Amino acid sequence: MKRIQLSRERRRRAIALTSAPLVAATLLSGCGSVTGPPTLTWYINPDNGGSAARADECAAASNGAYQVRIESLPSTASAQREQMVRRLAAHDSSIDLVNLDVVFTAEFANAGFLRPYTADEAARLTTGMLPAPLETGMWDDTLYGLPYKTNTQLLWFRKSLAQQAGVDPTDPSFTWDEMLKAAVGQNKKISVQAQRYEGYMVWINALVLGGGGQILEDVQAGRNAIPSLASPAGDKAAEIVGSLARSSAAPADLSNAAEEQARATFQSDAGMFMVNWPYVLAAARSAAEEGTLAQQVVDDIGWARYPRVFPDRPSAPPLGGINLGIGAYSKHPDLVVALVECINEMPKATQYMLDESEPSPYAASYDDPKIREEYANADLIRESIAEGGPRPLTPFYTDISGAIQLSWHPPSSVTEQTPVETDEFMADVLAGRRLL
Repeated sequence: MKRIQLSRERRRRAIALTSAPLVAATLLSGCGSVTGPPTLTWYINPDNGGSAARADECAAASNGAYQVRIESLPSTASAQREQMVRRLAAHDSSIDLVNLDVVFTAEFANAGFLRPYTADEAARLTTGMLPAPLETGMWDDTLYGLPYKTNTQLLWFRKSLAQQAGVDPTDPSFTWDEMLKAAVGQNKKISVQAQRYEGYMVWINALVLGGGGQILEDVQAGRNAIPSLASPAGDKAAEIVGSLARSSAAPADLSNAAEEQARATFQSDAGMFMVNWPYVLAAARSAAEEGTLAQQVVDDIGWARYPRVFPDRPSAPPLGGINLGIGAYSKHPDLVVALVECINEMPKATQYMLDESEPSPYAASYDDPKIREEYANADLIRESIAEGGPRPLTPFYTDISGAIQLSWHPPSSVTEQTPVETDEFMADVLAGRRLL
């Protein structure tokens, strides 16, 4: 998931707010001769200081019960997973709290790397949250990952070009096929994430779910789960990917495009449509303020719900986000729960959305006047998250995603045979007959 860089002034304020207490906590934990409250270590995704600010506030509010040390994980989800798997497999007790990409919660829970939330904790800590993000933190009917931030994708379009093409992307029945026809007719581009990485899997999964299918059936069966791309939904997903990739609407860098490459194309003279996360509007506004993007481009940006696969079936917007997992080997699990309860309060999640452009998992955040002032599309974001579709919640997600990325890349190679071939490959990978 993507984030934008804060202004220099905001970064300065965040650093000033958090540096002194966190340094003190680090010195305290590193000096064996000094006694005091335990220091809880929280492994976070890199951000612009929002998590550190929350940690500092909660350490101060604990009345000396604990201090918090922040450790930043690598910037990519795969590198984050690698580091945490290696350390937790070694029973690392220094991992008290960890930010987990939603696709890894099931794997970590199944491996015994996470301390489950009790039923009472789950009921208390999830009050007011949207149901879809909560689903990503569940495994075996137990909450292992508490939504910290969530995310979804919207359809972004250039209003002037859509008008010229005679299409209305905000129409509930607007489809990928209509979008492709309009872009080709205007000799413009459709920006997606189709590099061979997790963002490509996000697109494919959304297409399959939007078509009424599933990438994997019976996920609880683990390695015996059933690959199910060979279906009407999978076939239509392959048709959409292949047709776009082989059309004039495909950007030249399609097979290497991640979020920022897609945004650059969309904001250029060639751009017309894009699927991407909500951060792009704030990023465009910031670029206009800095003078690197014309204000008329920002004013021409419209947004709508993720496009449909079939006109008579609602889309399934991608669902992303980060969950809070308690390390199974933490020496202070009760204090970690207290920390989680503090850092994940609804007002803090709302403020994080304002500071970091990362959507809140709480439904009420989107009614906050400051959110509504900053996000003209707040209702659409909340709706898209609430009705969003998760990627397969399986302990073997890395194998599933890797098999699909290999089989569907480059996008121009995707044909009607791809779903069948992918199912066979996934089944072999899960059974250990083939390696990624």
